[in-house]
Amino acid sequence: MDELKKKIWSEYYQKVAANPHKQSTEKAVSLNLSDSLVALDCGCGTGSDTAYLLSQGYTVSAFDVNQESVEFCRKRFADETAVSIHCSGFESFTYPQAGLVVANASLFFAHPESFPVIWQKIRASIQAGGVFCGDFMGPDDEWLEDKSHILTPLSEQDVKALFEGFEILEFSERNRRGPTARGPEKHWHTFSVMARKSAI
Repeated sequence: MDELKKKIWSEYYQKVAANPHKQSTEKAVSLNLSDSLVALDCGCGTGSDTAYLLSQGYTVSAFDVNQESVEFCRKRFADETAVSIHCSGFESFTYPQAGLVVANASLFFAHPESFPVIWQKIRASIQAGGVFCGDFMGPDDEWLEDKSHILTPLSEQDVKALFEGFEILEFSERNRRGPTARGPEKHWHTFSVMARKSAI
């Protein structure tokens, strides 16, 4: 990682380290009807969602592609036996069976050529009655104009098609300007989904 990127990520982690867990993660926990208290935190960042999941009795397998994030979380959860932290991208992570998969603001960083296989692995990892909670990038997001970003944009129809065999519990679209974690505003276009895998 070059020095500029390292500086950018350092600033990001400093800003978000104290953030609470996402409310969507809390709601997803309440909607998990599977027998599994295993959760996957995809793109775990500084571990806010991981910390909440641990507090709810989950065993958590968390991963992030950024080494700095992984080191931060390994220190944060050094005394926790119910969490494993992995330095991995979506493509190379081994997805265990789980009752809950959390992918808040992370899944759209998967490479578009790899995304179909990644999604099949995620689907297969969720047990019947288990819940997916996460975000997808829409075609109008400003980051897509920057060709240095490798992103997977999807239309609303594309996103909903991913959830065949699931009950979509919540679906919302964000298509407006708003701040990034580091402060500057951008135009966001994302779809947030909470869905439960059917028993059949």
